[in-house]
Amino acid sequence: MNNELLFVIGLMLIAFFYSSVGHGGASGYLALMALFGLAPESIRSYALILNMMVSAIAFISYFRAGFFRWRQVVPFLIASVPAAYIGAKFSINPMMYKIILGIMLIIAVLRMLLIGNTENSETHDPPVMPALGIGMLLGLVSGIIGIGGGILLSPLLILAKYARIKEASAAAALFILLNSASGLAGLMTKQIHFQPHIIYWISGVMVAGLLGSATGSRTFSELSLKRVLSLVLIAASIKLFFF
Repeated sequence: MNNELLFVIGLMLIAFFYSSVGHGGASGYLALMALFGLAPESIRSYALILNMMVSAIAFISYFRAGFFRWRQVVPFLIASVPAAYIGAKFSINPMMYKIILGIMLIIAVLRMLLIGNTENSETHDPPVMPALGIGMLLGLVSGIIGIGGGILLSPLLILAKYARIKEASAAAALFILLNSASGLAGLMTKQIHFQPHIIYWISGVMVAGLLGSATGSRTFSELSLKRVLSLVLIAASIKLFFF
């Protein structure tokens, strides 16, 4: 019971922080599930379900605030959504899955710590053909690993000056929602058994997602939250690589 409570609290903290920047939290959920020893064959589906719930809430919040721009994300989505479905159908060796997931967690840490809060003064729409190729790659990786891909898309949008910070958050939220749904649909072609406790996990992350997307982490220091979450992700990646 104590472990279950700690696990749900961990999920809620991850959902709160990630939703504040328009993300669903899949990389954080996967890290936490790895730390708590959940079976590798089941964590993809769990992470995608939680991801969908939180990213939907985050998208609604950012959309209502007026930060969403269709042209910033549609070229990526056209290729990423079917690719995520295909990627989810791949059966991957558990050891290889751990290695790839560990690398993705390290990328997530670098994204959080190295991407600053400097705003783009000018932006331009992403070129269609490169966006299609990038979207296909991100979607395929998303489906294989069990993430929505927003942790990879949002820094690209910012660094390439395709979007401002909050616009990138809005675009990432929709990207995560649709890719997670597509990946989950691909996984559902296999036989999946969900734990009854997942209803508590979903309820917890939805509450945290509402709070996080509404407040944008104004109550706590964003830097402190980044550091704490980064430590969790680093610990999980070490566990994946060496245990």
